[in-house]
Amino acid sequence: MPAAAWMTLIVAALIIAVTAVALLRVIFHLRAVRATLGNVLGGVTVVAQQTSTVPARLTSVNANLKPVRDFCESVPGPVAS
Repeated sequence: MPAAAWMTLIVAALIIAVTAVALLRVIFHLRAVRATLGNVLGGVTVVAQQTSTVPARLTSVNANLKPVRDFCESVPGPVAS
């Protein structure tokens, strides 16, 4: 086999090896990102639960405070000059 053929095989093997190492690094980085995103998703879920809307049971409180709101709305405001 001529030297040019051996050189071509060696260069091709080096290119394939470097590409394989790069792909392995990408795989490991993506696994780390996946773990991080799992933690972020868990944190966002906790924040969403803690900042959810007021429960429906407070509608009775609003109904009990309606007379107070009606009185406050009947009080005249400051007179504009």
